[in-house]
Amino acid sequence: MVSISHVARKVLSCMPFVLVLFDLKYEGVKCGREGSVESHLEMGKKLLAAGQLADALSHFHAAVDGDPKNYMAYYRRATVYLAMGKSKSALPDLSRVIELKPDFTSARLQRGNLLLKQGKLDEAESDFKKVLKSNPSDKEQKEAQSQLTKSDEIQRLLAQAHSSFSSKDYMTAARLLVNVFLFQTCVWDVASRELRAECFIQMGEMGKAISDLKAASKLKSDNTKAFYKLSTIYYNLGDHEMSLNEVRECLKLDPDHKQCYSHYKQVKKLNKQIQSAEELIQEKRYEDAVSKYEAVMKTEPNVHHYSLHAKERICHALAQSQQASRAVSVCSEVLQSDPENVNALKDRAEAYVQEEQYEEAIKDYETASQHSENDRQIKEGLERAQRLLKQSQKRDYYKILGYNPDREGHAI
Repeated sequence: MVSISHVARKVLSCMPFVLVLFDLKYEGVKCGREGSVESHLEMGKKLLAAGQLADALSHFHAAVDGDPKNYMAYYRRATVYLAMGKSKSALPDLSRVIELKPDFTSARLQRGNLLLKQGKLDEAESDFKKVLKSNPSDKEQKEAQSQLTKSDEIQRLLAQAHSSFSSKDYMTAARLLVNVFLFQTCVWDVASRELRAECFIQMGEMGKAISDLKAASKLKSDNTKAFYKLSTIYYNLGDHEMSLNEVRECLKLDPDHKQCYSHYKQVKKLNKQIQSAEELIQEKRYEDAVSKYEAVMKTEPNVHHYSLHAKERICHALAQSQQASRAVSVCSEVLQSDPENVNALKDRAEAYVQEEQYEEAIKDYETASQHSENDRQIKEGLERAQRLLKQSQKRDYYKILGYNPDREGHAI
């Protein structure tokens, strides 16, 4: 029988060889992994130089996964992200580089530039100052100093803009904020764009406000505030369809957003009524269309655009249904608010023709043609009204003479 002590001595005598084999295997895995990471980095560099960004990115992803502490892998990946215009993705990688290698001035300088574009001026200035203290190259020193000077100037402009806004001097505030963006450095600054949009809203320049808010909604992925404002602006401008689109974007981000949900219900109801009324007009159910547009005015009595639009379409429906007297009355209401409304002018002209007020019809058609020269309907309507006027004048002339052309024709 083999003793336990003998087996133990045999096992222990083999241990040095086992440990050596294990060590060799570990070193092989380690070297293989490092070799693989270097291979990915080298291949990524070549693809990046060739402009094959997506393929280069795949290799740098693999390098990061292979060695999460390799600062160069993160730096190379950030470089590709920047080349692809994905600055938001580049920023965490640059921060990781600086965390792993604090004296890597190139990464710190690039992060400072990104932070400056985002309007994070204090953080950007901190990076630029650290670059200047880290024995940078002449080129890096010059760039860091230049960006630091820009940041100081932008800080000054922003302080003045906020002061002007607080004083309700919106024009000055907007002008100062325009100067901020002229530096081409704070182009991704959401807060400044939203502030300038508010200035434009207060100034009544809604087109410019929309432009800034659209940019802000793209720059900040969860910007429910921008989508809500866009929706309300479009709504007040009378564009219920665009208003509905924007408020839906808000609810995609936050289904429980109270302001957006409340506004959504109002816009959806109004939009549905207007669509239904237009369908009724297409079906020539004019009286039903009139009722539906009257409901529109009850749903939104406070926004002038919707009341005006509803009356314009009621005017059309009445003219098409031969209700001339009512049509003239409603069309005249529209034209009192909007004298150059071509649709109301055409519909009132048609109603005047139905009432045999040809001179009034001609006036409306001629006014409409001044604002829409190539409208075939206006041209044909004008010619018809002029022809009917001549015919009516002939009848009046015969009446004065006591002559009936129809009767005389029969006598012959």
